[in-house]
Amino acid sequence: MKKENLNSMKWLLTSVLFLFMPLFSDVFAQDPPAEEFYTVSGVVRDQASRRVIPFVDISVPGTNIGTVTNQDGYFLLKVGKNVNFSEVLLSCMGYTNIRIPVNKSDILNGQYFLSLGPNILEAAVAEGWDATRLVEEAVRRIKANYTTSPTLLTGFYRETAQKRSRFINVSEAVMSIYKSSYDDVDVNRDRVQILKGRQLVSTKPSDTLGVRILGGPNISIYLDVVKNTDLLFDDEARSMVQFRMEQPTVIDERSQYVVSFIPIVEMPYALHYGKLYIDRQTMAFTRAEFYMDMSSTEKATQAILRKKPAGMRFKPEVLSVLVNYKQQDGKTYLSYIRNEIKFSCDWRRRLFSTNYSAVSEMVVTERKESGVMPISRSSAFGASESLSNRVMYFYDENFWGAYNIIEPTESLESAVSRLIRQQR
Repeated sequence: MKKENLNSMKWLLTSVLFLFMPLFSDVFAQDPPAEEFYTVSGVVRDQASRRVIPFVDISVPGTNIGTVTNQDGYFLLKVGKNVNFSEVLLSCMGYTNIRIPVNKSDILNGQYFLSLGPNILEAAVAEGWDATRLVEEAVRRIKANYTTSPTLLTGFYRETAQKRSRFINVSEAVMSIYKSSYDDVDVNRDRVQILKGRQLVSTKPSDTLGVRILGGPNISIYLDVVKNTDLLFDDEARSMVQFRMEQPTVIDERSQYVVSFIPIVEMPYALHYGKLYIDRQTMAFTRAEFYMDMSSTEKATQAILRKKPAGMRFKPEVLSVLVNYKQQDGKTYLSYIRNEIKFSCDWRRRLFSTNYSAVSEMVVTERKESGVMPISRSSAFGASESLSNRVMYFYDENFWGAYNIIEPTESLESAVSRLIRQQR
């Protein structure tokens, strides 16, 4: 594992600047042609507890169209009327899939219930895999399990910043993501281009501390851990952690090995611990959860913080990452990424600190595999750029047209409405 990859953490760097975040009005592409589409929406709940389920994968079988449920379990999926489909698939880790029949008409605000999956996991425990050997075998099969041709993804990206429980910044974008073959280990060939975006910031006088995530949309490149193997899977990285078999689970009605990992070495930079999920049948990585080790505040701060005002004390608390992959037609593809950073700030000679959080998430909503052309370097979103400096301030419920997005949670919707009223 290259030291600079872990030490700089360019995919997670956060700039904390003592200023009001300015509004810009850059538009990167014209709106796509108007297209008629069907809409399927609703809330997904646990059958037994009736609690909402976030991050449920919503997709159209046989196509590359999809989205995920938000924190309130709500989703809204748009499918072009030129698409030949008859159902929408709902899947989530540990649950049995359900299918929503669609008779070429809108299905709005439905209530859908997922039940826990069947107990099909005993054999996975009994096979006696050594955890390290299992991860090595999954790495060996990356070229067989993931696409070996370039792909062009359409993704929806959102990043939010909160001061305590109040949103102070919401930035969103629809973007194109070029990914070279998974047997090409140079992720520098992969690029992101913003197609359109919108932003809302607080202008409350007390919000003089702005939080920016540098290179935010590039999480689709840097946090694709299967493609960017320096993060967890190369020989040096595996030598720094201890793997252990955990209780298996079910994802998309397929049994999964679960392997946890913890650091076993001391390095001059922060390391990670977490879990890997490996499909029992194909040996493909289907999910990765990892967390930065916060035992050394100094190391964690060095990895996360890029800049802060003089006199401000920064304390990192949580850095977590979730990466999901989805299987289709015998291959496994990147599906969803979520990155969360929690920290507190205080000032000398002040008694209390203030809690902040920054969340960025990306969902792949479409995929193209034929006639794919790379994104030019001049059009690509830079790793040192901030989305809040590149999207226009705009709010319109019809702004995204036929694009699929992650629907705002109720709290986010309320926060956006309040910010709009404040700025009028």
